[in-house]
Amino acid sequence: MIKIAINGFGRIGRPTFKRIINNHPDLEVVAINDLADAKTLTYLLKYDSLYGIYEKQIKAKDNELLLDGKNNGKKVKVFAESDPEKLPWKKLNIDIVLECTGHFTDLEGANKHLKAGAKKVIISAPARNASPARSDAASSGEHSEAGGPAKSDEIPTYLLGVNQEKYDLKKDDIISMGSCTTNCLAPIAKVLDQEFGIVKGFMTTIHSYTNDQRILDLAHKDLRRSRAAGINIIPTTTGAAKTVEKCLPQLKGKLDGLALRVPTPTVSIIDFVCQVGKSTSAEEVNYILKKSSEKEWLRGILGIEDAPLVSSDYKGNSYSAIVDALSTMVQGNLIKVLVWYDNEYGYACRLAEMAEYIGDRI
Repeated sequence: MIKIAINGFGRIGRPTFKRIINNHPDLEVVAINDLADAKTLTYLLKYDSLYGIYEKQIKAKDNELLLDGKNNGKKVKVFAESDPEKLPWKKLNIDIVLECTGHFTDLEGANKHLKAGAKKVIISAPARNASPARSDAASSGEHSEAGGPAKSDEIPTYLLGVNQEKYDLKKDDIISMGSCTTNCLAPIAKVLDQEFGIVKGFMTTIHSYTNDQRILDLAHKDLRRSRAAGINIIPTTTGAAKTVEKCLPQLKGKLDGLALRVPTPTVSIIDFVCQVGKSTSAEEVNYILKKSSEKEWLRGILGIEDAPLVSSDYKGNSYSAIVDALSTMVQGNLIKVLVWYDNEYGYACRLAEMAEYIGDRI
């Protein structure tokens, strides 16, 4: 059994917990760390404004979360420690920490979990100082019992269906899984580049609002994000295209993008336009994406949909990227595709799968 701790029990931590419980019997969530108390965390886990009521019986007792609502049911320890280095990961024999706070995304912060005794850390966000890929100059990964820091200040990014085969158990103690948007764009970019050769491309993500935004106008370091999320279309930045280049270095310097935050609570869509090395047709593009989605390495990650669906139809969809086949357009060697993704649940599914992928190798 692979022992998991979740640091940060918010919009990613909670659906990841549910996905692990429902779909990954080889993973055991041993502990949760969040500044909210166990009663509050249990309430938010049980009642979700977007995804409905959690079907499992669950309750809080002291500093534990009880699954099945029974004293003899599954118990998950709940901590409220602001400094990850003080968490009892060594005592609990934690194999993998899922770092879901959005705060400990650099090497110094994520390394606190290793110092606390965890074996591996997966960051559920783009890492600061993220590296293109693990190289010979990267960390040896052999930290001491006290959890000595890695030797490189760069954290590699690995995405399932894109570059997970480069993961090195001995060298990669801390990794990032990028963002939900990166996980959507990367499989599409990889397939189109393999089949047609991407010359250059631009991505726009029409993205649901998140907790980083404001319900009503309130100061924010990004002035546009200081405006009310529920009544505005908000242009802002995204690093998704550049993170894709970290995972697919052959695309370095070829991609860029921006985001439009819109008044929907979940499900987003990428508009990806790219110039490729040869002329094609919408039918050929859809055919290639369909065939690619059936390959083992993209099964459950890349999908394609022929029905005229809208965003709410994709809520709770476990895929990272679902091509809207009706919207594919081509002019010669210029391709435009629309790709849906549930920016919360789809990402949580990959996070759970990555934990199992790494855990199987520990």
